[in-house]
Amino acid sequence: MSSTVSVLGHRVERREDPPLLTGSAAYIADVVVPGMRHAVFVRSFVAHGVLRSVDVTAARECPGVVAVFTAEDLSLPDIPEWPRPDGPPRAAWGRPCLARDRVRYGGEPIAVVVAATQAAAVDAAEQVVLDIDPLPAVVDPLAAMEPGAPVLFGEFGSNVVLEAFVGSGPEGDGDVLAGADVLAGADVVARGRFLNNRVAPVPMEPNGILAQRRADGRLDCLVSCQAPFAVRAGIARALGRDQASVRVHTPAIGGGFGAKGGVYPEHVVVAAIADRLGEPVRHVETRSENLVAMSHGRGQVQEIAIGARSDGTIVGMEARTVTDVGAYCWRGAIPFRTALLMATGPYRVPRLSLTALGVVTTTTPIGPYRGAGRPEAAAMLERAMDLLADELGMDPIEVRRRNLLRPDELPYRTATGAFYDSANFEGALDHVLELAGIEELRTAQAARRAAGGSRQMGIGISTFVEVSGSGSEYGEVSIGPDGAVVLTTGAAPHGQGHETTLAQIVAEVFAVPLDEVRVVHSDTDRVARGTGTFGSRTGQLAGSAARRAAEAVVEAARRQAGDMLEAAPEDIVLAPGGLAVAGVPSRSVSWGEVASAVPDHELRAEDDFTQEDGTYPFGAHLAVVEVDLETGHVRLERLVAVDDCGTIVNPMIVAGQVHGGLAQGVAQALFEEVCYDATGNPTTANLADYGMPSAAELPSFELGETLTPSPRNPLGMKGVGESGSVGATPAIQNAVVDALRHFGVRHVDMPLTAERVWRALRDAGS
Repeated sequence: MSSTVSVLGHRVERREDPPLLTGSAAYIADVVVPGMRHAVFVRSFVAHGVLRSVDVTAARECPGVVAVFTAEDLSLPDIPEWPRPDGPPRAAWGRPCLARDRVRYGGEPIAVVVAATQAAAVDAAEQVVLDIDPLPAVVDPLAAMEPGAPVLFGEFGSNVVLEAFVGSGPEGDGDVLAGADVLAGADVVARGRFLNNRVAPVPMEPNGILAQRRADGRLDCLVSCQAPFAVRAGIARALGRDQASVRVHTPAIGGGFGAKGGVYPEHVVVAAIADRLGEPVRHVETRSENLVAMSHGRGQVQEIAIGARSDGTIVGMEARTVTDVGAYCWRGAIPFRTALLMATGPYRVPRLSLTALGVVTTTTPIGPYRGAGRPEAAAMLERAMDLLADELGMDPIEVRRRNLLRPDELPYRTATGAFYDSANFEGALDHVLELAGIEELRTAQAARRAAGGSRQMGIGISTFVEVSGSGSEYGEVSIGPDGAVVLTTGAAPHGQGHETTLAQIVAEVFAVPLDEVRVVHSDTDRVARGTGTFGSRTGQLAGSAARRAAEAVVEAARRQAGDMLEAAPEDIVLAPGGLAVAGVPSRSVSWGEVASAVPDHELRAEDDFTQEDGTYPFGAHLAVVEVDLETGHVRLERLVAVDDCGTIVNPMIVAGQVHGGLAQGVAQALFEEVCYDATGNPTTANLADYGMPSAAELPSFELGETLTPSPRNPLGMKGVGESGSVGATPAIQNAVVDALRHFGVRHVDMPLTAERVWRALRDAGS
């Protein structure tokens, strides 16, 4: 490949796919090692109670059983909340690896059986006898804050474990205090109360770990995870080991969506048992286990009021959010904080009063799930904007247009602390309207309304901004005597195609064919350090680190080649297979020859690229639905998505990420919801009861893009993995309400099931 041909910005087939498509890729459930034992967890059958005793006598005597462990047997410390909170420690910030004294959600692990076979472990687990005195459960976060509600942590005295307030006024007005009237001067105030439904990530592959102690005493852990170094740190801390004595690496991973971004109790317990027994131990969740043991997402009650002048200009916003963090705060602070950060979206909000609360309930702990706070914030704001338009009697598109931040106002610091880098919000809105054919859609909608009939059409819009790529990532590039280019990255891809994307970036710098770049990742023994893959960060952070390290290697190679070819470094240019003197292609050296000529026979550079403020992808989505007024059934007819993620390295991979996000956004809007009964028992603990859509329920997505590079990284990239789940959900919800608005329906909570829509119509008197 010559230096004039670019692989960036072009569709390149994913090189990760052949092993996945041919079945040669190995997941944890496929990995079998000699002497491997199988772990099965015994989980609480009640949501809240006092754990009186755990009788494992019968289980230990079952055929094939190697050992049975309880919390008392292992004495493992709690897993702390991440990120670590400020202030003194309190009980709700730690999550026990195995329950002791108290259980706080249905499915919480209490004991673990280790046996020679999976079947033997399952049989023995059924023989463990749990004596639990039930306590009142509380599954509603609002009810959990009421006086007299069951308190999960008596020593703390309250179920409110997170609290934040943001208040601001126009420049010169100073900070707004809690209780101040930020809506003063408004001609119209729109108010709404929304439920952002709790959902389960449901990755194709559930959580799993295979741990074994090596002959040298080191602990080797094969884990299905998104952040190997974070998991290594959690296991090492719990076991009192030095991190260097623990290896975490990943096989093929069947999805994560944020839920596999941290260490789980099951990881720690299995690693501890393997360390104690000196034998390999594997645990892979069943699907039903996964639906109660893997962290859930969303789960927020929102109250919002937006005040505006009669021309549609916002004067202020007042809101209160109550986030259900589940039984333990653990990783629930991540979506809590991100939802707070993104609360004002792409709009100009002169005055703001926002109170955010995080509440523990007797349910599965909440954690990051695709979007992790961004979808919650966007759904609240976009529903409120439609309600405001309704109060004003204005077009919802026009209300948005009048309040969108302009490109010349960026960079822009919001009241909540978000620091937008670059955007053209109105440009994305215009583009989605053009792609969708908004005038033709509204003509068709008007005709259908005039004709009457039981099937009505709704059109919904959302304009949004999200955050991506904060923090840092590691990259190392090297060339050895064989001339092979090797990129070692701290990223940990699990389906996104990042191995292809990162190879494209490095191949561009060296002007070599893509297949000559080898990518090493997801192994704490082979990678010096790393953060991992989550939050739409890898392209911009790992990609920028890879590019800078590659450029450093090329510069070092130019200097060495100049010495070898008796030319000035500035006269050395890239040539096929190596370097040459400019204008004299016959005077050249290969990459391998240059590497062989330097000390250690390797050209090598590393880089840690950091973005403190992150970047802010944005877009506009439009949904068209048909609602059957007799049954309440909603059919999504069209979903048009315009996204701006800055520079695009591989359009095919970007489109794939948008498709995935849209599918999960549709799922939350129309189908998925984790439910509990009054006693706290999960009623959606299998895929027969949990409404996960298939491809048959999804339309063909219509994609567009605008291009606004970020100034915060050398590639100009922003994230794209979350955007579909941020913009699609409110667009669909707004479309359904739009179809019902002329019947008196102002709002319907998600998921917009047939029953829920039918009841909304009935309650409105239709």
